Amino acid sequence: MARRRPGTLFPIEVDILQSGLTLQASEGSFYGFALAKQLSSHDGFALTAHGTLYKALSRMAESGILEASWEDPASAESEGRPRRRLYTVTAEGSRALVRAQAETNRKEANVPRIAQTGATFA
Repeated sequence: MARRRPGTLFPIEVDILQSGLTLQASEGSFYGFALAKQLSSHDGFALTAHGTLYKALSRMAESGILEASWEDPASAESEGRPRRRLYTVTAEGSRALVRAQAETNRKEANVPRIAQTGATFA
């Protein structure tokens, strides 16, 4: 597993928080497969390993930036499917996303612009 500085997020975690907040706004919570579909529609790519997503969700729940719970068994049974693990972004998760976005913006602002639109090089 890649190492990280405390308080930082991996890119997939930023994507999970952004997409999760979108789903959460309309659904109240989200589950892994819906999140995978949202990520693929947002970024235009399909996850190659859903295990990576579920490991990230588990890690994020353990760290307190997501809250996880099992859906009501009767709800799943009435639809004839297994229960889903439901996630919500916590207040700490929202703050972590804002910090990550601010850090990304700060880094992008410090990148020199070598080529401008219309510039030619000899």
